[in-house]
Amino acid sequence: MAHGEAFPEQTAAGPGLGRVVVAGGTGLVGRALVKTLVARGAEVAVLTRRPGTAVLPPGAKALGWEHPALALEGAGAVFNLAGEGIADRRWTSSRKRALLQSRVAPTEDLVAALAACTRRPSVLVNASAIGYYGARPDDTPVSEASPAGAGFLPELCQAWEAAALPAVELGVRVVLPRIGVVLAEQGGALPKMARPVRLYAGACLGQGRQGLSWIHLRDLVNLLVEAAANPAWDGPVNATAPEPVSHAVFMALLAKRLHRPLLPIPGFLTHAALALALGELGRELLLHGAFVYPGKAEALDFPFRFPSPEAALEDLL
Repeated sequence: MAHGEAFPEQTAAGPGLGRVVVAGGTGLVGRALVKTLVARGAEVAVLTRRPGTAVLPPGAKALGWEHPALALEGAGAVFNLAGEGIADRRWTSSRKRALLQSRVAPTEDLVAALAACTRRPSVLVNASAIGYYGARPDDTPVSEASPAGAGFLPELCQAWEAAALPAVELGVRVVLPRIGVVLAEQGGALPKMARPVRLYAGACLGQGRQGLSWIHLRDLVNLLVEAAANPAWDGPVNATAPEPVSHAVFMALLAKRLHRPLLPIPGFLTHAALALALGELGRELLLHGAFVYPGKAEALDFPFRFPSPEAALEDLL
């Protein structure tokens, strides 16, 4: 197992979850979650559009989406991480529709399947994202009680969460982890951020004041498992580390860890270049941000192993 991957650690979750269903279990977070659940003794079924080619850890099985109610019947918990990569390519109108539908449609299918079950899972952990809060122009702390922002990402997250909430009426506890920037050794944002720094071409994006709210992959996986196993977890939960930082501070820490300098490129140049190259995606995802704090997780005494960016970077790099 790679050093930065999720390990099968016990959290405060107590007894095992028994049989578990994971939708979207083949992505970066899903693979780490499935591996941890299997290691903790859960029987894991992964709902995937390509069950014949899905590569899963030993002990997990792949199921298609043809009959999701059969997969959910009698399961202890459902995790929904389904959705196409938000930063994979430029946001055209068709791309934005695909990003929305890849999240909303599977969620609606899962809720319909829950309604068809006679022995329903007790909990649905349905992923969301800190994009819910949109761009915050200053370092004002953002909590689970903060209102939704404006723009495509807030609209997407609101629709995603709204698709999951009807499960509450079925007697299913719904947890909505609003996931921050996931830091992992292999995949996700960190390798993309580290590559230019390693090549002596790293620089801050824009003015660098935008908030970067992040979480180590291992902490995220343990948080998701805890959210499913502990009945005290409910509703929106910020899945971010306790120490969000500005983009400039994170880049400085990354450069220090890699023993490289950052190029002193004026912020207006990187801003213009990103806006030109990536359009709306560059503006919303890279040039804007928020300082999001995990108020609920901390109130519930969740044990973050990597609360600071220094600790996370030391582990992953």
